[in-house]
Amino acid sequence: MERKEEDTVQEPDLAYGQYSYADYLTWQMDEVVELIKGRIFKKAAAAPRRIHQKVSIELSLRIAGFLKGMTCEVYNAPFDVRFPKTSTEDKQIVDVVQPDICVICDPAKLDDRGCLGAPDLIVEILSPGNSKTELKHKYELYESHGVREYWIIHAETHDLLIYTLENGRYVPSRLLTSGDVVESRVLPGLKLDLEEFFSHIN
Repeated sequence: MERKEEDTVQEPDLAYGQYSYADYLTWQMDEVVELIKGRIFKKAAAAPRRIHQKVSIELSLRIAGFLKGMTCEVYNAPFDVRFPKTSTEDKQIVDVVQPDICVICDPAKLDDRGCLGAPDLIVEILSPGNSKTELKHKYELYESHGVREYWIIHAETHDLLIYTLENGRYVPSRLLTSGDVVESRVLPGLKLDLEEFFSHIN
């Protein structure tokens, strides 16, 4: 994620309610932050738990292997995904997030700063302290901007919930857990045997 050297803002005023991607680019902060509707959401100051990192790496490797030879690409955080509404100008973009994993199948959405527009698939791995953001704010953001498939993984309990976009609204799967084989509808043929997958994580 690029940061401008001049006119940097060491700490934005959290009481101020509206920031843009142009502001975001100027910040020099120790914490990872995201913007949703112009509001700042700080990720946990501490690094994610080890199991979070193991799930992210293992799943990313499997998705990357599946995508080999395809136009789709997979990216891990930190990787900025900007969601423009009416304009792609930095000062008009008020939604910028860093999903744990995302898959983009349209190369036109990729630039040197990340992704501009909705990824086809987003995976968020829940950690203590970030569940509310993932389950509420990001759910609404991803649904409204047309992310076609949204996976929420609870690394501690080995559960997975999939939201699939149908007619502009998310339709949830049942709670998937050990014994289930997950298959993506956005990436047909991408399958995940949860029991086998998590046996490599512990």
